[in-house]
Amino acid sequence: MFEALSERLEGVFRKLRGKGKLRETDVREALKGVRLALLEADVNYKVVKEFLKAVEERAVGEEVMRSLTPAQQVIKIVRDELIRLMGGEDHRELDLKGPTPVVMLVGLQGSGKTTTAAKLALWLKGRGKKPYLVPADPYRPAAGEQLQRLASQIGVPCYLPKEGEAVVETARRAREEASRQSLSPVILDTAGRLHIDEALMEELVRLKEEVGPREVLLVADAMTGQDAVKVARGFEEALGLTGVILTKLDGDARGGAALSIKAVIGKPIKFAGVGERLDALEPFHPSSIASRILGMGDVLTLIERAQAAVEEEKARRLEEKLRRDEFDLEDFREQLRQLRKMGPLEELLKLIPGVQGLKGLRGLQMDERQLVRMEAIINSMTKEERRRPQIINGSRRLRIARGSGTSVQEVNRLLKQFQMARKMIKGLRRGRGRALMGMLQ
Repeated sequence: MFEALSERLEGVFRKLRGKGKLRETDVREALKGVRLALLEADVNYKVVKEFLKAVEERAVGEEVMRSLTPAQQVIKIVRDELIRLMGGEDHRELDLKGPTPVVMLVGLQGSGKTTTAAKLALWLKGRGKKPYLVPADPYRPAAGEQLQRLASQIGVPCYLPKEGEAVVETARRAREEASRQSLSPVILDTAGRLHIDEALMEELVRLKEEVGPREVLLVADAMTGQDAVKVARGFEEALGLTGVILTKLDGDARGGAALSIKAVIGKPIKFAGVGERLDALEPFHPSSIASRILGMGDVLTLIERAQAAVEEEKARRLEEKLRRDEFDLEDFREQLRQLRKMGPLEELLKLIPGVQGLKGLRGLQMDERQLVRMEAIINSMTKEERRRPQIINGSRRLRIARGSGTSVQEVNRLLKQFQMARKMIKGLRRGRGRALMGMLQ
């Protein structure tokens, strides 16, 4: 996501950092590079024009020019304006007030509405809600069956429409059923078309009038760039939106849709789909995205992923063991499992501030199978060996390697990594923590 744009901007700002004191001509030259980078990222040209105007007005001011770090000041201004462009500092929460609120998902065919409905339901379920999925697309073959299958996978109830039931009737009955079962919110997966047409909008308007949704969210494919912005404008004008969910933001999306939609239609992006897994839906934080674009990492998203992956009771027990200096290989195995739950390692690395700027880590391919092999090695140990790894001698290492389908060298490497983890934890507890990069190398 945004890799090409990030690399372009990094090149522009690298030249600025090397100049020391800046002149207005230096700033304007840099902004030409920013302009080109944004246009290549498929950002709406009117949005680019307004964005650069705002940046230039602030960046050529006397306060910036006379500061001790003018290049950093310019970069900060660019970040601030990127955040403003995408809707401000805060993530816009869903409005789920009132009895049995309805979230209505709309969009074109192929944008990922049905999968996004399930992802949103899982996200809400993880935050204590009891969502109710409703297939409101009688036209696409097996659309209802697909939603029911996804609902079963995530353990969320799904309404089953009657044969020949009209869409408006489906929505009304589903809401009544949700009210009876105290389920909330109702998530409507509505019908799409290959393009915006009058029949589609008329049906969606009737549906909206019938159920009075608290949220009308457009599901738009980020891969389509400015086409996604045009689609958003069409739905906003005909139906009225409360927000947008961008899908496929983890792919080769150049970023144009993410950077243009709020400025063009005035409605915020509330969520972003960042993978195919059903848990790959994240709140859209403009400040985090701006930092990611500028190669500053995304600590907020990293924390959110960690909170979602770590079970509170297990975390409490681990904290107690750390206090007593009793961290063992069973705890190490649990941390590996939690790490795998947080998502692909390559994605996690990109969220760490400064990593994108390290030449040696650019394009680094992380082997996810390594975590699986590490867990297999620990599983091949006896309980006593996991709790007292110091007793693992040569013959035990050979047995563990055979049992896990690995080599003695890999067993040795894991034990070394475990000792490094213990050393890091001790250092953190003494207030002398250092970043031990390469633990998994």
